Amino acid sequence: MKLSIIIPAYNEEENIEQAVKGLCSVLEENKMSENCDILIFNDRSVDRTGEIADSLAEEIANVRVAHNKKNMGLGYNFREGVKMAKGEYITWFPGDNENVIESFVENISHMGKADIIIPYTSNMDVRPFNRRVISSLYTAMNNFFFGLNLKYYNGLCVYKRDILLCALPSVGDSFAFSAETLIALLKSGANYVEVPTKIKAKVSGKTSAFRLKNVISVIKAMFSLFWRVNIKRERVNLK
Repeated sequence: MKLSIIIPAYNEEENIEQAVKGLCSVLEENKMSENCDILIFNDRSVDRTGEIADSLAEEIANVRVAHNKKNMGLGYNFREGVKMAKGEYITWFPGDNENVIESFVENISHMGKADIIIPYTSNMDVRPFNRRVISSLYTAMNNFFFGLNLKYYNGLCVYKRDILLCALPSVGDSFAFSAETLIALLKSGANYVEVPTKIKAKVSGKTSAFRLKNVISVIKAMFSLFWRVNIKRERVNLK
């Protein structure tokens, strides 16, 4: 089974090299590197992220780079990455190097056990209190409004590529792309398993997820999804 890993990166010059090399090293240790295709999306960074990504692609055989002409957002990078992916399975890994790579690789080892492998953060205490509260509320609201019972909606899920391609028209460009993808697929009959994962405290930079425009875009995306899934009863054809 071949896996494609999409790495979105926006102004991550301090983290992208460590993230990619660390990931490649752990994949090599677990004898998984030959079956992994890594695609870095430089989302119109204004620092050296693009330059560093190009150097990584020259140095590491299974690394490719895509440069956006303008900043497009996580959802766009994910959707375009799915289209460009070569693997039977697809996941993503943040360019900010926030996740524990060993835990991430352990999670992707479960691919093939279900249509979707859904990780949930098992050490939320490393995050600030306000971010933990917002994350818990987001999870609870999605479960309530869509009749699901997931532990987490923003994890680095592993998807079968063929069903993921079916869901792409339902996915927008906002930070809600992960929840949109999961909800569209699960409400359409995709099966899943949940596995625990660990993250580490963010060493540098701040998350842009809570910027006002991003919060508004997430709210709009989820209201739109609620209308389509619960009112219009739209479903993704997984066949």
